[in-house]
Amino acid sequence: MPTPNVWLMEQVYIRTTGGGTATTVVRGGREWQIAEEPFRWFERVPWWEGSKRMPRGQGRVDVEVLQVQVRLGSNAMSSLATWELVRDGSGGGWYLRGEERAAA
Repeated sequence: MPTPNVWLMEQVYIRTTGGGTATTVVRGGREWQIAEEPFRWFERVPWWEGSKRMPRGQGRVDVEVLQVQVRLGSNAMSSLATWELVRDGSGGGWYLRGEERAAA
């Protein structure tokens, strides 16, 4: 799997509750409510494909990914979309990866 290049992805913001539960994704100034519990996993960053040594000072070897089902605003009748969000390991920001899909 190729290294996620967050510079080529659209940045989004995730709002959370005080307990850290993701509730909203802000994309392009619009709020998308998270309709279902996000699915989280980690992907290995294949640093060895571009370098003989792990980059100095870069202790991370995995990136966090969230798959979320969102709907625009608070309209329960709005159709769901499924997004994959990748966390930027250096600054903690989130980026939308790939094309969005309508939920089945």
